[in-house]
Amino acid sequence: MFRTQVIAPSNSPHLRKSGVSDQGNGVEEIVLHSMESTDSKSASTPISTAVIMMPSPIFLWRFKVLLFFIWGFICCKVGWDSVMRMDVDLRDRFLYEAFLYYNPLLLVTMTVWLWGINLCIFSHSTISYAKIFDLDQNHLTHREIWKIAMWMTIIVPTSMTSYLYLYSHGEVSLAASQPVLLYVGVAMVLIFPFDIFYLSSRYYFLRTLWRIVFPLQAITFSDFFIADILTSMAKVFSDLERSVCRMVHRQVATIAWFEADSVCGGHSVAIPLVLVLPYAFRLFQCLRQYKDTKEKTALFNALKYSTAVPVIFLSALKYHVFPDRWASFYRPLWLLSSVLNSLYSFYWDVTRDWDLSGFTRIFQFNRPNLFSYLLYGRKWVYFWVIGSNLILRCTWTYKLSAHLRHNYLTVFMIAALEIFRRFQWIFFRVENEWNKMTSKGNVQLPMNEIITEAEKLLDSSSHTV
Repeated sequence: MFRTQVIAPSNSPHLRKSGVSDQGNGVEEIVLHSMESTDSKSASTPISTAVIMMPSPIFLWRFKVLLFFIWGFICCKVGWDSVMRMDVDLRDRFLYEAFLYYNPLLLVTMTVWLWGINLCIFSHSTISYAKIFDLDQNHLTHREIWKIAMWMTIIVPTSMTSYLYLYSHGEVSLAASQPVLLYVGVAMVLIFPFDIFYLSSRYYFLRTLWRIVFPLQAITFSDFFIADILTSMAKVFSDLERSVCRMVHRQVATIAWFEADSVCGGHSVAIPLVLVLPYAFRLFQCLRQYKDTKEKTALFNALKYSTAVPVIFLSALKYHVFPDRWASFYRPLWLLSSVLNSLYSFYWDVTRDWDLSGFTRIFQFNRPNLFSYLLYGRKWVYFWVIGSNLILRCTWTYKLSAHLRHNYLTVFMIAALEIFRRFQWIFFRVENEWNKMTSKGNVQLPMNEIITEAEKLLDSSSHTV
């Protein structure tokens, strides 16, 4: 049950592929030598096969799952015991700081898991996402994406558990080094110049980020697609800025940063500036697109992203104006701008990004499977996506609000729900783009064929006399 016996012939191509030759010190001679040393009577017996014992794939999978659950139990146990060792007055502030360092990477890990699910469903459908994003043959599959997400799921909570354990046992300097090492490690993996860790995919992602920050060229689908995803992760960038600020100013594993006048405190002007950056990038993309295409739709899309700016900065004014002034004047303006941004974004999702006219063709699959049974042609899918998108668009404004940032558990849940909303959005957005590409191809193909035939007839060199 736990082992399988594989008999490989002497001229097996699998042995040659793995670098083991049948000449010189080949497998046959090694096995023959070992058998001669144990039993001289069998030396004259011809050996034409190599016996290889390996664990069953099912056994290996179960063993990995068992190790994963053991690791998860140890992390939970050690983390809980470490928190319970702290003083009650210090515990809340410390957990808020620890949460600040690790919640961005936890949200990124969740995004990677959900992106793997997107690719898995696309691989079973009629959508060629490789053509949509102009990917090469070595692009990552959903299994490779899940492998990356699995390692992130292991590394990030392990670092967080070490941080809690070391701090609770008085090793403050070692505890402070844990988030620093984690952030440096992630940055090194992204920019590592050698052909490991999916080099082509990493550089494709970095080049796309560069084009998003500096839209000096024509905007491709992958450019504004990833930029849209970044708008859903504005809170991640805000927390990353605060975390890096504390690392630079040596405020990790301290509570000095919690004061209002601290360089990296909650009243920092950098927080709303970082929150607005993804929307500014997307706004500039729309303006660049209008410059290239002269389509007025790009201007209306740019207006949509501009409505997020008042939401962010009016909320941040709470820390810089008198409370009475905030409650009587700025808070009503913030609520009005929030409603405008939510409804405008919802309208654009349904009518432009998704195109309701394409709902009858959404989620087409190559062959019957679980996805086709659950999704294709089911009206509840559309009602659920439209309804949940409207609700989560409204709650997303709560997360963008700088004056509500100290409710970190609530904000974390809303940020996770926004990532889930974007996960649903991806299906319809990519499907809509694929429908546009196929419809254009069906129209242009006959014209191209006509032009090709005309060129052949007019070309005198193609005729022989």
